[in-house]
Amino acid sequence: MHHPKLDEVVQGDPRYTYEAYEFVFAALAHTQRLLGRVPPQEGSSEQDYHVSGPQLLDGIRDLALREYGLLARTVFRLWGINSTADVGEIVFNLVEANLMSKTAQDARDDFREVYDLDQVLVRDYRIDFKDEVEEGS
Repeated sequence: MHHPKLDEVVQGDPRYTYEAYEFVFAALAHTQRLLGRVPPQEGSSEQDYHVSGPQLLDGIRDLALREYGLLARTVFRLWGINSTADVGEIVFNLVEANLMSKTAQDARDDFREVYDLDQVLVRDYRIDFKDEVEEGS
């Protein structure tokens, strides 16, 4: 679904594509599921579902590898994401547009040099053959 407010965010900071912002949203939901922190119901506090920068980056790595496999690094390059700091810029652009929230403890520095994208998306990539073997037997 196209989000008009995201168009404004992309126009304000065209270093990153619309798809990069969409992916960060999807990765936030994915990370919340992985951590068992579903978005708030009536009466729950933000702390119940908040994820930190490093936790979000873990979720981003996991979702990127699931969705794009070995192409994840190339896809990120096309989107303008060349480091974990770029993810922080995207997150804070979304925060400034009131499309994401943050706590007083959250900072752009939480995203700086957390991991090397080439390392985690290319060199450390592993195909798990165990699942394939079990399905085929």
